Amino acid sequence: MGLEIVVKDIMDAAQAEVTRLNREADAEASLILEDARQNAKNIIGERLAKAEDDIRKIRQQEISSANLEVKRTLLNARKELLEDVYAQAEKSISAFSPEKNEELLRSIIKGNEASGKRIYSNAESEKIVKKLTSLEYAGNIKCLGGVVIENEDRTVRLDYTYDVILKSVSEQLLKQTSDILFG
Repeated sequence: MGLEIVVKDIMDAAQAEVTRLNREADAEASLILEDARQNAKNIIGERLAKAEDDIRKIRQQEISSANLEVKRTLLNARKELLEDVYAQAEKSISAFSPEKNEELLRSIIKGNEASGKRIYSNAESEKIVKKLTSLEYAGNIKCLGGVVIENEDRTVRLDYTYDVILKSVSEQLLKQTSDILFG
């Protein structure tokens, strides 16, 4: 019987060791699981924060892109309107009465013929120009009206065509015109 007691003592000791090892393993497993849960929460939190940051950035980019498109559309509409105003001005100039055209040509020629030898105009104004000046009539040019005066050696050309005057005035007054039209 002595052997049975020794075996029972060994078995009890082994059972106690197994129980102790199981408790330690369960405790270690619990720590590992808790650590894994905490890591998972951290990873989820980081990914959620990154996703929210990405969403905020994308939203801001979309808003900026939409604002830029609105500005581009608005600028294109303004440009078209300014081009329409310019075209209307050209149309008004081309519709000058013969009297108005003669009055303007007289003013231009009177102030500038002393610096020239030759003069050019469009075909519609040729007779009026010849009547208003003693400069040599050098031919027709394509323009809305007005004249080009050239010196004797053709090194200086004074362009007083209505086209050039309109373009110059338009460029000088572009901001004012835009302010009037668009506030």
